[in-house]
Amino acid sequence: MKTCFLFPGQGAQYPGMGMDLWEQSPSVRSLFERASEAAGMDMRRLLSEATAEELQATDKAQPAIALVNLSASAVLKEKGVALDGCAGFSLGEYAALCEAGVIRLEDLFPIVKARGSFMEEAARSLDSDSGKPGMAAVLGLHPETVAAIVEPLAKAGVYLANYNSPGQVVLSGTASGLAKAEAALKEAGAKRFIRLKVSGPFHCPLMEGAAREFADALAGCSFSDPRAAVYSNVTGRAIRTGAEAKELCVRQVVSMVRWVTVEESLFADGFTRFVEAGPGTVLAGLMRALRPDARCAPAGRMEEIAAVSAAG
Repeated sequence: MKTCFLFPGQGAQYPGMGMDLWEQSPSVRSLFERASEAAGMDMRRLLSEATAEELQATDKAQPAIALVNLSASAVLKEKGVALDGCAGFSLGEYAALCEAGVIRLEDLFPIVKARGSFMEEAARSLDSDSGKPGMAAVLGLHPETVAAIVEPLAKAGVYLANYNSPGQVVLSGTASGLAKAEAALKEAGAKRFIRLKVSGPFHCPLMEGAAREFADALAGCSFSDPRAAVYSNVTGRAIRTGAEAKELCVRQVVSMVRWVTVEESLFADGFTRFVEAGPGTVLAGLMRALRPDARCAPAGRMEEIAAVSAAG
């Protein structure tokens, strides 16, 4: 049985996440200390005191989620649950790269902090009288139908951002662009148009400025070849080299997250057990939407990790 750890991304955060792991695991407390030093911010204080609104800010959410993802992974391994491969959704890909040996822990937190800051800055430059930019999930229409409706609206500032499941596509855009898309998609029969808990229009051309700054920030960072299977959101396929991983990290900022393709690659490569190592259960739900018989267990809280370990 091949086991894959799946790491959630931004939007999965909630106040107090990871604190039960901190309270019960000395290795997690050590990880918090190392993360705080690397990120230049008190991560325990952030995770224990931040409100939902504060955690929505990209520059805070990204290091916080990355830390909880790695904390869940650490406790899983302490409980005897070993990984054969890993993948992460958007920001979650950085925890996967760390677990696969591509990025060192000491480098990961400065990287995600810089990524979050550049993305937050780019997002705030798009604020307008119409409101703030953001992302929205579209439910109940085939992805090809959504694409046909949204692609002509690019000039209005809205783009396809995530292909999450056969019945769910996520859009990124300006406030006015998302409003136009919502009207057109509901007229076409969309069941729901759900605004997501993020502060910007990620994974689309509106983030080009952030991608350029991020590329400069990564120039001096070392990326090693993977020691375990790890998959890219941009291509949906396994990453072969450290150089490829670095290039894909930059491209990911402006590229669609091809999560369905990632899942299909994992199935094709023989993975049969999946563990969602981090906050929430979003990825477990997306996997069930693609393949109802797939086994994906939540593992972001101590009791969930204990259940995964007991199940063997």
